[in-house]
Amino acid sequence: MTDAVFNPELLREDVELEAKLAGGRDGKGGLPDDLWETYSAFANTDGGVILLGVKEGSDGELVSVGIEKPDRVLEQFWNQINNPQKVSRNLLQSSDVVQHPAGNGKWVISLVVPRAPRSAQPVFINGNPLRGTFKRLHTGDYRCPEEQVNRMLAEQAQDARDARILKGFSFDDIDMESFKAYRNHLAALKPDHPFNNSDHLGFMKQIGGWARDRETDVEGLTLAGLLMFGKQVSIQEAVRHYFVDYRELPVSGTKTQWVDRITPDGTWSGNLYDFYRRTIKKLFQDIKVPFKLAGQEREDDTPVHKAIREALVNTIIHADYAAPVSILVVKAPDYFGFRNPGRMRIPINKAFEGGHSDSRNRYLQKMFSLINLGEQAGSGIPRVVENWKTQHYRMPELWENDEPESTLMRLRTVSLLPESTMRELGEQFGSAFKELSDNERLALATARIEGFVSNVRLQQICRLHPSDITLLLKKLVSGEYLTADGQGRATTYRVAGSDPLDLSKAFTLLEGLGSSSAGKGSSSIGKGASSIGKGSSSIGKGSSSIDKEQKSIGKGSAHSSECLEEELLRVAEVIRAKRRAKPSEVMNTILDLCRGRFLTLNDLGRYLGRSPVDLRNRYVKKLVESKQVVRQYPQQPNHEKQAYRTVDWDNE
Repeated sequence: MTDAVFNPELLREDVELEAKLAGGRDGKGGLPDDLWETYSAFANTDGGVILLGVKEGSDGELVSVGIEKPDRVLEQFWNQINNPQKVSRNLLQSSDVVQHPAGNGKWVISLVVPRAPRSAQPVFINGNPLRGTFKRLHTGDYRCPEEQVNRMLAEQAQDARDARILKGFSFDDIDMESFKAYRNHLAALKPDHPFNNSDHLGFMKQIGGWARDRETDVEGLTLAGLLMFGKQVSIQEAVRHYFVDYRELPVSGTKTQWVDRITPDGTWSGNLYDFYRRTIKKLFQDIKVPFKLAGQEREDDTPVHKAIREALVNTIIHADYAAPVSILVVKAPDYFGFRNPGRMRIPINKAFEGGHSDSRNRYLQKMFSLINLGEQAGSGIPRVVENWKTQHYRMPELWENDEPESTLMRLRTVSLLPESTMRELGEQFGSAFKELSDNERLALATARIEGFVSNVRLQQICRLHPSDITLLLKKLVSGEYLTADGQGRATTYRVAGSDPLDLSKAFTLLEGLGSSSAGKGSSSIGKGASSIGKGSSSIGKGSSSIDKEQKSIGKGSAHSSECLEEELLRVAEVIRAKRRAKPSEVMNTILDLCRGRFLTLNDLGRYLGRSPVDLRNRYVKKLVESKQVVRQYPQQPNHEKQAYRTVDWDNE
């Protein structure tokens, strides 16, 4: 860093930022009390930078104020971060803490907090993981619910989550048809494999489905064995959130939400092996196979088949089956979507690099690998990418979602630069569009097709350095091609003139919860392709947020909307009937109404019989500040379609 006065703008792109004044009681410098909540949140999410001596202006800009006595602040910082009663883990080295001149003899201190490795999470404060564990949600820190903390502790302690021996379970809980089908599969594929000579129990031990604890001498069925071959009822007794779901979505304009679906409905085992066998057949249907000979045999296994198969296996073996999210596989006219519960154990950029393996379910991985499905070298994502690129399709999209925790991959069967998209952009921006560079046109096309573009997404698509991508995006913003939403690493860019699209909405589109359209000629997901289901209202059409926010999968009918409306009116009836009510009663009712759904101020006013302005000023603002509710558009507090939802809705 040079002696130039520190400019916060230099750090706003590609990093998560939190600004704190750190003035102390005398205004000359002191460590802020809420610093450690942010430290915990960054460490447990994706890392970030904490700036001390910087404040956030009314319009979101960062302003350097400076600290007169930085040495005092740093002494407090190092004393506390190395005190296990204050912070469970010190992740920082001296090089991560830097003083920057802010002018007038004052200084700004930057603290670069890395994402904690799995073995170090949760990073918590005040000696209590259940009360002191935080995560980053949008631009705020929120306390993790107990169930989420327990999952993090399990991730830390257990290298293989599926190795756990299940008490009270036996071979009676195994669906023998599934188990025998797997054995026959292996015998046909590898007739000389030594496992084929074992009896059923011996075979199960060798593949990891049955184990013995050497310390306690207890043996029994493992979680992997039950998940892979178990009966539906038995699996759900052991894993209460277990659910697998495949959906085939219709073409745009049809009224049905799906044309085909596979769920554990009692007509089949419901286990992972049978889910894979049933789902892969559905995914492979209608894939055009070019005529190609491998020796004297026709080769029907195309790169598309290989990519889809790898994506499905990855979804199954990397899932956190303790998380309250289902495995979801979607086949749409213009993409294949895969969601598994739980965030990735390694950062996304390392997953794209390959060679980094940290499987959550090593025994499941072994079971699939034995029948030549998936490998153990951390090469799954790169193989998907390489196979997909051979068809000149768009680069696979890979996300992590924090609310609820899940990992999503989407494989679009859309070319990198579709003619229809390029024609639309040319019509919108005229001859100036043709003067843009290839990468600039690529950024615009991505924003049009996928609904938004970001620095991270462009890193996946083109071989530019993040700083070069930052300059490219800023140029497109200044040229009024793109509009920026958010700040730092959370910044997304949409085509100018389009409606804002909250990132969390992009994730829900994988669930088929509504039309992908976010407005004609705007940043619609899949614009130029087909909508993703038609069971609920299109995003951004001004109807009640109740109609748009269908939390339960498959409940997009008018009947379910009416039932939900009646239920919310019933919840708010006591407050609506009173001219005066205790503030605590009103706030608790608002929390009940917003649990599990986004509601606008107008929605709340209608249910509670109160003025939306009064509700905002007296109650909702306080709930946001206390981090009990979050905004639907966190980067735009005054957004005309702003809505609110409780933070911990997915863990209720």
